[in-house]
Amino acid sequence: MGTFPLLGSLLLFYLFSASFSQPPQSFRINCGALAPVDFDDEQWLPDSDFISVGTARTVPNPSASPILSTVRSFAQEGNMNKRFCYEIGPVIRSAIYMIRTTYFYGEVNGESQKSPPVFNQIVDGTLWAMVNTTDDYALNRVTYYEGVFQAVGKTISVCLGVNEHTDSDPFISAIEMFMLADSVYNSTDFGKFGLSLVARHNFGYQGPIVRSPDDPFDRFWQPFGPNNPVAGVPNVSVSGFWNLPSAKIFETRLTADTGALELQWPQGPLQSSMYYIALYFADDSVSASGRSFSISINDVQYFSNLSVTSAGVAVFATQWPLAGLTNIKFIPVAGSDAGPLINGGEVFSILMLGRRTLVRDVIALQSIKRSLKNPPDDWSGEPCFPAGYSWTGITCSNGTRIRIISINLMNMGLSGSLSPAIANLTALNILLLGNNSLSGPIPSSLGALKHLEILGLENNQFDGTIPSSLGEIRDLGELHVENNNLVGNIPRSLLRKPGLNFTNILFDVLSRFTPGNNLSSLSKR
Repeated sequence: MGTFPLLGSLLLFYLFSASFSQPPQSFRINCGALAPVDFDDEQWLPDSDFISVGTARTVPNPSASPILSTVRSFAQEGNMNKRFCYEIGPVIRSAIYMIRTTYFYGEVNGESQKSPPVFNQIVDGTLWAMVNTTDDYALNRVTYYEGVFQAVGKTISVCLGVNEHTDSDPFISAIEMFMLADSVYNSTDFGKFGLSLVARHNFGYQGPIVRSPDDPFDRFWQPFGPNNPVAGVPNVSVSGFWNLPSAKIFETRLTADTGALELQWPQGPLQSSMYYIALYFADDSVSASGRSFSISINDVQYFSNLSVTSAGVAVFATQWPLAGLTNIKFIPVAGSDAGPLINGGEVFSILMLGRRTLVRDVIALQSIKRSLKNPPDDWSGEPCFPAGYSWTGITCSNGTRIRIISINLMNMGLSGSLSPAIANLTALNILLLGNNSLSGPIPSSLGALKHLEILGLENNQFDGTIPSSLGEIRDLGELHVENNNLVGNIPRSLLRKPGLNFTNILFDVLSRFTPGNNLSSLSKR
């Protein structure tokens, strides 16, 4: 059988002294709830502080948990590649967060939609996963997804995106977010990658899910057994493990008294990709010096001559190629006094992070959004990514620096004003805001947009004068301002600007005094 190259580092970590004095910052959001809920000794917040779109709904067929009795639902309306985002924060910039999303359908989309919709899940512009809860819902089970991501701003956006498989309204039941310790999963370059949980198991255990307070970050450790399970309580100092696993997972184990221990784990087939694998071991034997074994994954050597004692040991690979079903063998080393064992394990798929829009442009768009009374409901999160999910009306550039090059919000029913921060979108070529109800002055800062070729402000309620700075826009070829409440003189800088198209734009204003404007020419001066 052929071998795979080990692209990431394979490291052996023994326990070391560590302290973790500050509890992680956490958010528990009960989606669709109208008031806080106390559940499992924790307070869950309603989601209204984190999102302004969608509809809060009560699930017709809820489970026993109050957290699953409501959802927030988002009207699909045939809008392919539309997304709806939670902005969760404030968060600590550059900190690493575990994010868990929970889904329980409960036929919230009505009798005609017995099966849950399928849709995408996005974090900060990175396509995280396709959410498909159909099988779980048929078995009356809850579906959850867990990932690990670095905060790059003041908030983290968690979005649901309509895709070609979405046949009814996307929904979500709950979102949880926990700040992790600096040591947890720190072999990953979170500036380039995120982690998406595939499996996390407590081997040799058959009880309920192990979680908080047994896990410091409320990670879920699913039971995996039986296969010759053995109970024991080794003297393990969990604070010494860099990933700080739950101490409870070391109370049980899977073991083989003689010969090899073989597992199919994770239990389902995997897509061909790179994976982060971490395995945890501890021996509760009085004489623990004689338990040694090697590990292979799909017949490729993973680690050789691992010695396990009561102190505990973890072995991990940052990037390991897997595809299809995964077979793990623990093979005793010659002379070992005891057979192999395993207490716990985690597998994450490695996500290449999506690209990001230039921060200056993002800040400008956020200012523009605040000046509008009813911005498009998908104007949140990363503006340009993932591909196909850019904000309504936004066109983004290619290349190494992602800029906003076009805004087209014509006929969107917008009201409010146009923020002067528009001037910070210095790569803008086209700005079309016609046929809305925008009011207030036309920002003089528009003159800074040297690459602007078309400016369409017609059929709004802009007032005041036309800024003379518009004549300073080097590339301006079309200007539409008809049917507003503008007054005063048309600036000489526009009347004399070479290459500016006046046809049906200012010409009509001068000759017919378009209703709502009261403009005059400076040509006689």
